[in-house]
Amino acid sequence: MPSSVAHQAAEAHRTSRDQRRNVQRTVLDARQRLTSSSGTRVSFDYDLLDDYASARLSGFLPTLLVIAILTAAAILWVSPNIAAIWAGFVLTANAGIAMLCRQFRRARAEAFNARRWTAIFISAETINGLAWALMALLPAVAGGQDIRIIIFAMLLVGVAVNAVSTRTLPRATLVSTLPPSLAVGAMLVWSGGTLNFALAAVAMGAFFFFLFLAKQLHRSELGNLEHQLEKDALILELEEARNMSDEARRHAEQANIAKSRFLATMSHELRTPLNAIIGFSEVLKSELLGAHTVPQYKEYAGDIHASGQHLLNLINELLDLSRIEAGRYDLNEEAVSLGEIADDCRRMLEIRARAKSIELVFSREDALPKLWGDERAVRQVVLNLLSNAIKFTPQSGRVEVTVGRSKDGGQFVKVKDNGPGIPEEEIETVLSSFGQGTLAQKTAEQGAGLGLPIVQKIMDLHQGRFDLFSKLRFGTETIATFPRARVMEGMAPVVERRTLEIYSEVG
Repeated sequence: MPSSVAHQAAEAHRTSRDQRRNVQRTVLDARQRLTSSSGTRVSFDYDLLDDYASARLSGFLPTLLVIAILTAAAILWVSPNIAAIWAGFVLTANAGIAMLCRQFRRARAEAFNARRWTAIFISAETINGLAWALMALLPAVAGGQDIRIIIFAMLLVGVAVNAVSTRTLPRATLVSTLPPSLAVGAMLVWSGGTLNFALAAVAMGAFFFFLFLAKQLHRSELGNLEHQLEKDALILELEEARNMSDEARRHAEQANIAKSRFLATMSHELRTPLNAIIGFSEVLKSELLGAHTVPQYKEYAGDIHASGQHLLNLINELLDLSRIEAGRYDLNEEAVSLGEIADDCRRMLEIRARAKSIELVFSREDALPKLWGDERAVRQVVLNLLSNAIKFTPQSGRVEVTVGRSKDGGQFVKVKDNGPGIPEEEIETVLSSFGQGTLAQKTAEQGAGLGLPIVQKIMDLHQGRFDLFSKLRFGTETIATFPRARVMEGMAPVVERRTLEIYSEVG
């Protein structure tokens, strides 16, 4: 129940934090749009103008080529001087825009003023649009229907070039394409005739089409900037989360070191008086110095002795767990017999099992080779598993201890009982440090919840595996498996080739 309450509190805190973050992001977006010169975000103003300047600079030479081609085509109907004058105006306007764009790219981004540069570019594009609009005057110096068709074609090319180049600055698209479209359209309508009216309608339709296309390109560019901003924000959040995680890990490591130092310092201070209490209480309980005049004193001495033993075991478990977590639990490895260790542990706990009328059954495979491990740690694993099984098995129950080979060639010790079992949702809690299931909380014989976590960590130190299987009303089965690499299989003696040759010569 406490863990579920803590989980709900954490979820509520996370939801509240996300809501606050969304509100802050909405307010920030609104503020950005209100202060932006382009109606989007202040941070996007520079990027949009920079894209506009890049497009104009990269398209300057292709624009000059287009103007040259249009001028050459116009020379077929008008005098070269008139065509050159029109081309000069358009070239000058585009050269001025290119110079402004180059100046913008050279300016420092820190001193960027969005409104000022937007106004400069809009003014330059207006002049450019008026220069293109001068093509509507060409039919005045050269009559004929053909020149009007050529002007119509020149308009379409000019509108397309300007719309694509100014796609990231919508107002620049409008002022650079509207003047020539209106001028050529008015010229065609003034000329009269069905064909001219049709050409004027197509010219205005082309204007609206390229204006719509420029807006779509502008939206696409804004979408790319939005995605880039979200990606940058996500990277920043991940970096912040990683820094917070590292900081939390450092604090946890420092707290763990402080805990280990505290336990190491207090171990001697706690165990010395405890050993004295246990020793004196055992003397009083056994009445070595004479019988008690009050019978209850013997019972009290037994309670003191049992409580002292329980507290000493708890301190030892805490010290073992802290040493393992701190990486200071050194294994004193040697060749040990898993079967003999399990049999010794069974004999040690047989009295406790008999007190609860529990049948303690032991079986092991024959001729098991020895293991390479720490005898004290292996003994602690078996004792913890057996103690838990006897503790939670009811009166007249049954506990089975089995030692054998695993399928991969290793060795295992298995402890199985027919107790009440553990609910599946509590297995993870039972395997955690200080974790206790509902059965442990209800029983009078409670522990600290350190036995199984210590077993897990000791098996990890031996590169082994610990498994717990349990189901309500079907008992519990715990298996500690040691890997094949720790099994000391018998091997034939190694005989060098030189020795074999000597033996053959002697023979």
